[in-house]
This record gives sequence, C-alpha cells and structure tokens, in this order.
Amino acid sequence: MTLAVVKSRALDGLQAPEVTVEVHLANGLPCFTLVGLADTEVKEARERVRAALAHCGLDFPHNKRITVNLAPADLPKESGRFDLPMAVGILAAMGEIDAARLSGFEFVGELSLGGEVRPVRGALAMAMAVRRQAPAERRALVLPVASASEAALVEGVALRPVPHLADVVAALRQPPVADWPAVPGSVGNAGGVWGSAFDGAPGLAGPDLRDVRGQGAAKRALEVAAAGNHSLLMVGPPGTGKSMLAQRLPSILPPLTPDEALESAAVLSLAGQFRPERWRQRVVRAPHHSASGVALVGGGSPPRPGEISLAHRGVLFLDELPEFPRAALEALREPLETGHIAIVRAARRSEFPARFQLLAAMNPCPCGHLGNPLKACRCTPEQVARYQARLSGPLLDRIDVQVEVPAVPADVLAAAPEGDSSAQVAERVGRARERQWQRQGCLNADLSADGLLAHGALQPAAARLLQQACTRFAWSGRGYYRVFRLARTLADLAGSEAVESSHVAEAIQYRRALQAEQVAA
Repeated sequence: MTLAVVKSRALDGLQAPEVTVEVHLANGLPCFTLVGLADTEVKEARERVRAALAHCGLDFPHNKRITVNLAPADLPKESGRFDLPMAVGILAAMGEIDAARLSGFEFVGELSLGGEVRPVRGALAMAMAVRRQAPAERRALVLPVASASEAALVEGVALRPVPHLADVVAALRQPPVADWPAVPGSVGNAGGVWGSAFDGAPGLAGPDLRDVRGQGAAKRALEVAAAGNHSLLMVGPPGTGKSMLAQRLPSILPPLTPDEALESAAVLSLAGQFRPERWRQRVVRAPHHSASGVALVGGGSPPRPGEISLAHRGVLFLDELPEFPRAALEALREPLETGHIAIVRAARRSEFPARFQLLAAMNPCPCGHLGNPLKACRCTPEQVARYQARLSGPLLDRIDVQVEVPAVPADVLAAAPEGDSSAQVAERVGRARERQWQRQGCLNADLSADGLLAHGALQPAAARLLQQACTRFAWSGRGYYRVFRLARTLADLAGSEAVESSHVAEAIQYRRALQAEQVAA
C-alpha cells in the first residue's frame, strides 16, 4: 500500500483539534515533501524521522517520492508532536505494519535521532479533546510516557504510553492490539485515576503565617482576601513584611478541587510546566516587574498563555506594582472582571482561562518611607502623586482589599511570634468558603450583582452605612458592589447569616489605604 492515514492532534489554545496525517509514496525523484501549513519545527521532522527509523533497524523509502499532508490545511501546525505519526505512517505506507490497524489510535510524540519518544506540551488538552468525543468514536491515545502521566488525569481515555519507536512498531505488529504492552512504572491505561500518592488533599504549603512579627491588620486582610478570593494590595515602606505575607497566602488557602486542579493543570501543560507532584496545590506566579504586557496576558505565534493564565485558580503576586509597565497593568483590567483572556490576532483567536487571585505590593512613594514614623520621607507631594498615579483609577477600582503595612518597631521584631498559625487561619478560611458554596454555589468574589442582592442579606443599618460611604468617597458602581462582596465575606468569617454594620465598616476601611497616604503627603 502506498497511502497511509494516521490520526493525531494539534494545539490551538486549550483546544486540541484532530489532525489527519496522510503519507503517500510514489515513484519519481527521491524527496520528502511536507505540506499542510507546517512551521519550521514540523518541517524539521523529516531528518528526525529518517534517523529514528534507521537507528531502529527499520527501512526508509530512500528511492521514493514521499508526500506527507497534515490536514486540515488551514490549521497551523507547530512543535515536534507529529514526528511519531509521520514515522508510523511511512511504515504503514511501505507495508511494514498493517495500515488498517491504525484506525483505533491517535499518535502524538517527538522523536529523537535514536528513536526515543520525547514528551510534548498539551497532553491534558489532547486527552480532554478525546474525552469530548462520543464513546464510540474515541481512539486510544499513543503518547510518550512522561506525557501520559499528565493525560492520565482525564478519565475515560485509553492511554498507550510508549518510550521508544521500536515499542510502537512491535506492538502494532503483534496481535491483538488491545494487549498493548504496559511500560513499567507508567500509568498504563489508568483511565484517569492517579495512584495513592495523589489521593486526598495535599498538606499546607509554604512557611507559617505566625512567623510574621506584628502586622495584625495586614494578617487580617490576608485572611479576608483568602476567605472570599478577593484581590489584595499591600502598601507600605520597604522591609515591613509585604513579601513575607505574600509568601504565606498559599498556606491558608484550601487545596484545589479535582475539577479546579484539572483546569489549572491543563493550562500549565500547554507551557510544559505541569508537575504531577504539585497536583491540587495552588500555583503561585510572581513575575518580575520588568515583564511586558504579552508576558502577563499571553501572546506570540502561536498564542501561548501568559502569567495570568498560568496562575489560573492560583495566586498572581506582583511585587513593586507601580514599577510594572503601564500598558501591562492596564491589560489586567478585563481579566480581573471576566476570568478569561481572549488573544486576538489577524489570523487567529485564542482564549485562555484567567481566574486568578491578584496579590500586589507597593511602596507608598519613590523613596518608600511616606508615613514611616521610623524614617523621614524625602519625596515632594508632586513626586508622591506621580508615583501613585502609575496605578490608574480603573485598576485600583478592581482591587477589593487595599491595606497599609506599616513599619514594625524593633521591640516587636525581637519579641516571640504571636498570633494564629497558618493552620488555624486556614480552618477559618475553609469554613467561610464552605458557607459561600452552600449558599450561592461560588465564592463571594465571583458573585454577580444580582446574586449579591439575593444572597447578601444586608441589614437596614448596614445598607445605610454603605450608601453613605459610597456618596462620601464617590465610589463607582463597581466599587460599591466590591465593598458589598467584601462585607459579605467578613460576615461569613464571623459565621453571621446577615451583613451587619460592623462588617460594612471594616470593609470600607479596606478601600482607603492609598487615600490615607495621599492625605499624609
């Protein structure tokens, strides 16, 4: 047979569209032609496939005209994931293996010159695409062993992990195909079930919150932000513990649910950064302040997820917030509201999830000591105003909690640790989140305006206080509802069914950190 058809998968954002690899052998001048909108990485497969087949002792049609078509032709193809299906297709077209037996499989993998099957990005996305098919149409997914460890998270998908091209050929030559040899130590055909190492919830991650000396108000704000999944901005002089507090946020957050963990892992898999040992642990991304807008929101050709998508269902920590490029910060405004990012180019449109918890820190002025009782500030009011104006009003309006982190006296630093541990705070956070899920089916930060009015249970005195504060501080409609959500979270932490005036009063204080700094200037 001179024509063979092999199924594979490409990547288009979080989607993995099916690709048909057609291999045709014909008489004529010897050549290897690859068509189907393939980029440079895919075209280089010609040399990898030729060397891999030779190293495995398999024939290569040197005296034939080889044409490989990657269909559909208008779908861009990238990376070396098509090496394995090309090699299998060439062998089938030569009659080395039965081409009819390939219909029940999809092949994905990059080949080394020695024939080893190397891992590829996006194994989870491919497994999820296979699962979306009707059960009768699903094929077994043949992929590298390391990639199979990711794909095994998806239930209902038959996996065939392979370490070497020779193992693929041997399995296809020996009937029945259903008895594909399992690789020792691999997931085999686990059907999406991890072993005992991944059963149950992981332990608390990171250092303990009790290690932070003083900063009772900042610790309280961190607990409130964790309880409702609110965004948080910490403002204070250098060395007051802002980064220490940020490092301890994961230790008070509950582990991801299996569905949330799968969403996070799927995005990380696109960037080749998923680690099975961190299953169900929240991702913390902390890009440097020199990061560009594309690095934060994603982009490139083909589009890749940025930091906000890699932090999906996790934490995005932006230290020295005003030092980030203005365009990069403004690009965060829409994802903070919608929970996803759409990257649109002239020829392509890709969407990535971006439901992250924003945690930011900044100094109040260029020298950093505005309002510091231990050291005088040398900045003029104009310099302070210009520095704080690097954060636009619309961006600040989307940050729920803004708290001051003041300088800590030396006697407090020398004292023994005090306050609740991360485990104690995490227990309170978990109870508050459980109340939110039982009441409204989501966390307070994700609650719509209608849902907030339905589930807010705002007492009359608290409603009047909230309205007065909205008028006094000229809040926008978004600011009003964000303070309302924050008050609802404070009530959940207190175990109260109704939002009382004390909860609203505390929520109002969390919107005034930068305003207080401007008054001090």
